[in-house]
Amino acid sequence: MLPRDRAVAVVVALVWGANFTAIHLSLEHFPPLFLVALRFALIAVPTVLLVPRPAVRTRWLLGYGLGFGVLQFAFLYLAMAQGMPTGLASLVLQASAPFTVLLGAALLRERLTGRQVLGTGLAVVGLTGIAVHRAGLGGGAALLPVVLTLCGGLGWALGNLSSRQAAPDSPLRLTLWMAAVPPLPMLGLALLLDGPAAIGTSLTTLGTPRATLALAGLAYTVLVATVLGSGLWTTLLARYPSSTVAPFSMLVPVAGFATSWLVLRERPASIELALGALVVGGVLLGSLRPVPARPPSGQRDDQGGGDGGHTLAPTREPEPVGGGGRD
Repeated sequence: MLPRDRAVAVVVALVWGANFTAIHLSLEHFPPLFLVALRFALIAVPTVLLVPRPAVRTRWLLGYGLGFGVLQFAFLYLAMAQGMPTGLASLVLQASAPFTVLLGAALLRERLTGRQVLGTGLAVVGLTGIAVHRAGLGGGAALLPVVLTLCGGLGWALGNLSSRQAAPDSPLRLTLWMAAVPPLPMLGLALLLDGPAAIGTSLTTLGTPRATLALAGLAYTVLVATVLGSGLWTTLLARYPSSTVAPFSMLVPVAGFATSWLVLRERPASIELALGALVVGGVLLGSLRPVPARPPSGQRDDQGGGDGGHTLAPTREPEPVGGGGRD
């Protein structure tokens, strides 16, 4: 990889890691499920009007949108609204990687290599340790946000499987069109669970300082993390094999922890950092593949990538690192 493109990959990972702090700021004002609906509506409207629809079957587009968009972010935003530390959320969401490997084997009959099994096992041990540690800090109240975040990672993994089956002609257009799926179901869930009163209050108090920070966070999520970050990531995936690009996504939780420490003054426990290193190491071990032989003329390596809570370019073949998600 050229030094310039390596720098771009690092920047994208930093942008995606910082997005968790942006989400935290937005959740300080907006109800969680309504914020998910708002996030995707702001992407969906210009996409439907200006971006050609990708040539994929509708069922895979819906599956990708429901898994990656609805399930992942509904659970993630609920978890963060329930007190999930911002940096820790960026790490635990990487559970999408082992979930993708296991679901691919169970549902798509994908063959697991010894390296994938070992890497997945290490990641599961690290995630289990984090859950046990959080439960020890505050019982079920502290464990619930971790479980919700893990459910978000499972949703991301389900979205990964749909994006693989879709085999899109343009991964970026599929990523953008996926945003058209979540707004309506998320608005319905928001009215049911957030409540019309909370939604109305968030809209009628947009002139407050807290709302200004929330809107800035939302703008960052939509314009920087999603449009710019996904666009640059997809460009890299068009130039290099996924095995070269995807490992850079493991910088996302590093940036997530660093940004939450700098901006929100969150200080993770040493045991969580150690377990987090185990998770990152397991995901990297399970996702790195030997460089394949050069493809025949007219063909290129399939795409893949990961983002930890941000919109990703989907994959066509098994790609454990963030599959996507994505965030």
